[in-house]
Amino acid sequence: MSDASERESMEFDVVIVGGGPAGLAAACRLMQMDDSLAVVVVEKGSEIGAHILSGNVFEPTALNELFPDWQQKGAPLKTAVTGDRVHYLTSENGAMPVPGLLLPRPMHNKGNYIISLGQLCRWLGEQAEALGANIFPGFAASEVLYDEHGSVRGVATSDMGIGKDGEKKSSYQAGYELLGKYTILAEGVHGNLGQELMQRFRLRENADPQHYGLGIKEIWDIDPELHEEGLVVHTAGWPLDSHTGGGGFLYHAANNKVFAGLIVALDYKNPHLSPFEEFQRWKTHPKVRRYLEGGTRVAYGARAVNKGGLQSLPKLTFPGGMLVGCDAGFLNDVKIKGAHTAIKTGMLAAESVQKALASGDQGQSELGDYEISVKASWAYKELHQGRNFGPALHKFGNFWGAAFTFIEQNIFFGKLPFTWRSPQPDHVSLDRAADAKVIEYPRPDGKLTFDRLSSVFLSSTNHEEDQPSHLKLKDASIPIDVNLPEFDEPAQRYCPAGVYEIVEEAGQKRFQINAQNCVHCKTCDIKDPQQNIVWTVPEGGGGPNYPSM
Repeated sequence: MSDASERESMEFDVVIVGGGPAGLAAACRLMQMDDSLAVVVVEKGSEIGAHILSGNVFEPTALNELFPDWQQKGAPLKTAVTGDRVHYLTSENGAMPVPGLLLPRPMHNKGNYIISLGQLCRWLGEQAEALGANIFPGFAASEVLYDEHGSVRGVATSDMGIGKDGEKKSSYQAGYELLGKYTILAEGVHGNLGQELMQRFRLRENADPQHYGLGIKEIWDIDPELHEEGLVVHTAGWPLDSHTGGGGFLYHAANNKVFAGLIVALDYKNPHLSPFEEFQRWKTHPKVRRYLEGGTRVAYGARAVNKGGLQSLPKLTFPGGMLVGCDAGFLNDVKIKGAHTAIKTGMLAAESVQKALASGDQGQSELGDYEISVKASWAYKELHQGRNFGPALHKFGNFWGAAFTFIEQNIFFGKLPFTWRSPQPDHVSLDRAADAKVIEYPRPDGKLTFDRLSSVFLSSTNHEEDQPSHLKLKDASIPIDVNLPEFDEPAQRYCPAGVYEIVEEAGQKRFQINAQNCVHCKTCDIKDPQQNIVWTVPEGGGGPNYPSM
């Protein structure tokens, strides 16, 4: 990072880190309430939506509150859900339909829409700018700034034009200090600044560890004869075993497009498992293949998702700001949805900040009324009703865990008088490689199944090559000396972008990091068994450039 004296500073009333649904909703709500406020949204993607990836079946509850006239304003919600199908895949060819009556109530999607969340965020960004907010894409917030009392004072963006050797290039530009009376952290899942603040202010003291899944998604153009616009298909079971959480989805979007994806819970045990390869296998099942075969894959991406739910929520406030959306972990795992709760918590944070500033507050206070309003909201009620879903799957396995969820949600309406906990973090779950079954994955055929590098190409991922790696090792010896003998170095397999390799040269093995491939999924920072990999932001604008994920 540059010396602070080199940086230019800009003063705002509110600094929002992250141009996803939570951050943009916060900006819109602030400007709706007081258009005299100076509000900035800083986003590390090259444009709003460039780093947004989600399934996405969207529930419009919060959007209805933020913009009741969203249809007239042209929000990109065009494809209403027409039906739900769920298959339990019993083997590579077998499947059982799951009747709608046996689905947990929150999984029904009547009234929802199949959308591109990236496109919705672009629209929200347009609304925020029209209301008077400042949007700064292409700038990565890399450092939290504190005042003399230890309160958060804003953020600094990363320097541009630093070479791999750490020296300034001719293109060098120092980062900016974005100073605000309040700072709203809306970085998305496992935000690196959010993680710093949770540790500094001990926000996780009374919470379970956050739990995660890795979501891998492709967009396909398929045969119009096979396309059923508005159809939502979910699968459970194969290729994952009964104790590996996750499931697949096929969402029939507009224009003969299908969103196909698999989520694999990151508490999986077998170090030989590759979520990317499991996704490729999943596509070969007849229930999936029938739609995709003969079609054209047009986009690829991956992103971690929160799975911890209510028990994993940290304290939401700290002196000078708050956490919103997936930075805090508001995804509803039973619904497999988090965009609506992200928008709602962004709105609630905005309302708390505006109320404080309107009363003459000079900033850097701790706004406890935000947490109170969250706990009084429908978003919190949703998480409370579904709080035992993840722990039930972990405790009983996928089949019996799903049976318990049906009973809890459809008979007791989420009101059973107990709350199960999941105190073990995902990174400690791996078995030793010598004790685990080696998984032999088939070679890709280049038509239905693919390799990592051709997939990363479709994500339009790009990083300035001559810059320091944003993927850092606390101890460079651990991958070869510890992770390789203990776990066959699982980074080779859990990364969906081919970032990590074991390379042998002159009889010596070394750990290679291909940082330019990184799609910013954050899996390495989450799953590394020694917690040795630290994900930091690269130069602003680097990473994937998703057009419509």
